[in-house]
Amino acid sequence: MNILAQYCGVVLMIVILFFHSTQKKVHLYSERAFMGIWRVTFASLLLDIMSMALLTYHHAFPDIVVETGCKAYVASLVWVAIFCVNYVCADIYKAQYQLYQKKLFLCGALFTVGVYILPIYMRTESTSKTYTYGPSTYLTYFLALLVLLVLGWLLYRYRDSTSARLRRVMGAWMGVWLLGAVIEFVSIQFWDDALLLVGYASAVGTFIIYLRLENPEANLDWKTGFFNQNAFLLYTGQQLFQKREFYLLCMSCSLGTSENTSSGTDEIVFKEMTRFISKISGTKVFRITENEIVFLFFDKEEEERVYRQLRSRFKKPWGKGRMHIIRPKWFSLTDTGIVNRAEDLLELFQYMLQKSIGSGEDNDYSVIDGSIIRELNQEKEVEQLLLKAMKQDWIEVFFQPIYSTEKGQFVSAEALTRIHDASGNIIPPNMFIEVAEQTGLIVKLGEMVFEKVCRFIQRENPARYGIEYIEVNLSLIQCGFDHLAEGFINIMKKYDIDPNYINLEITETASLNEKRTLLTNMKALREFGVSFSLDDFGTGHSNLNYIVEMPVDIVKFDRDMIQSYFHSEKAKYVMDAAMHMIQGMQLQIVSEGIETKEQYRVMEKLGISYIQGYYFSKPLPEREFLEFISNG
Repeated sequence: MNILAQYCGVVLMIVILFFHSTQKKVHLYSERAFMGIWRVTFASLLLDIMSMALLTYHHAFPDIVVETGCKAYVASLVWVAIFCVNYVCADIYKAQYQLYQKKLFLCGALFTVGVYILPIYMRTESTSKTYTYGPSTYLTYFLALLVLLVLGWLLYRYRDSTSARLRRVMGAWMGVWLLGAVIEFVSIQFWDDALLLVGYASAVGTFIIYLRLENPEANLDWKTGFFNQNAFLLYTGQQLFQKREFYLLCMSCSLGTSENTSSGTDEIVFKEMTRFISKISGTKVFRITENEIVFLFFDKEEEERVYRQLRSRFKKPWGKGRMHIIRPKWFSLTDTGIVNRAEDLLELFQYMLQKSIGSGEDNDYSVIDGSIIRELNQEKEVEQLLLKAMKQDWIEVFFQPIYSTEKGQFVSAEALTRIHDASGNIIPPNMFIEVAEQTGLIVKLGEMVFEKVCRFIQRENPARYGIEYIEVNLSLIQCGFDHLAEGFINIMKKYDIDPNYINLEITETASLNEKRTLLTNMKALREFGVSFSLDDFGTGHSNLNYIVEMPVDIVKFDRDMIQSYFHSEKAKYVMDAAMHMIQGMQLQIVSEGIETKEQYRVMEKLGISYIQGYYFSKPLPEREFLEFISNG
């Protein structure tokens, strides 16, 4: 019997089963469909060996037994192809997969009946050339080819909704199977020895599917042993398509800090945390990013129990000597019906994490509900509007004049960004600035605004109206951009702008978070001739050290600080002290948010150099601004 290839195929299938069964699995439809391929391929190999034995020793068995055994093998070839189509359907149809599975299996049953009805003939002229032929065998090859054509059509028809890897792997399976069939047919017809390779080719194809698509290790995070982001997307996508209710709890944390922290300590703490989480029952655990772990439940009470267990443990220190504290952020999603795709879940968690930055330890638990979805969708709309505005040049610069108490005239202005939609309606800055910063569009937007300011200075020459410089705001993201100075200097050179006309406003938060990059940019720009203001003094991380460390010429008192001056004795005392200290450092002060004549008189009496606010003017478009200062 020429069955060495079949024996090799059986060994290969046993190896696949061993590794597949000993690894942790997330339990996807595709996993079950793959095991269907494994079972029918393994059965086909055994039936191939059995049929060869029946043909070789046909004199020892009744004809009906030999014929039935041989037909069972040839029918199994059709079933191998059907189960491969079933595997692809599990990926394509998902929620309707079981319906298509029933249809496929019904077709397979009908095919099997046809194979058994038609006659089959046996050739046993030698032990090296023993095979079957006849109508039953020919029908089998025709049906198998027909099913393979259906498989190819499915892969082509749904090429946009299936992964390239799935198409490549199943294409490889088809190629291997067809190659084995061609070699087997040619050897039977023209060679002395028949090479019966179809069964072995099926085993090789199954091995390819296992390695490239169904190796459980591909769904595991190697460092923790938890399921990874890919497994999360596949599994939650499956539940969403099934419209099955489930609950998610996301824990976001990085290793805490202590005086004795080192990389070795971090590793010990990480392993201890991983071991603790691994022992929690009633949940699937996914590590979706470096610092985010998601727990999935099908029971709300289980989620609450696990959350209490986790929270209780994380209140205690970790590591040797119990010196290491980890303070996670928790995000709970109890209504997965508010999303349509698994990718939306990841986006929600990242959005909530971004929102939670700087919220403090007391606000470490958030519930994701429909309002968050609406908020996220609104920000997406704003992002799209912002992208379109930048592309269509719907960006406009308004100018708010700044009054000099010493000269008794307007000597500068603050440039403020405005965008409008297709209808010309102005979009409030608070709607798009934060989105621009979160998406990184603020760098390009800031560069566009700066260029518009330089073009305005070149075209209108505001110096003829007494305007000595224009203030331009820098966002936190811009301050941390390595090429800020290079880009701004190139723009000023392009429009031949005297850098003394430019004053860049930085914020205290920016100077704190992006200090090193900011100082490098400031040094280059100051050497070129640009001056700087410290904006929003009195808010955020207020610290007089910023004024000492930052090479600024002007300090701008925040509107809230100014308003507090008129309503609080403590605020008045603090502002008086800060003002005298700043003035003693030979720096100029701008008071923002001045709205009444009384407020202006008080600021003037205090010796404030510059006044900005609605008392004089709101921010104005270019034309109106020029008219205003020319009449002022």
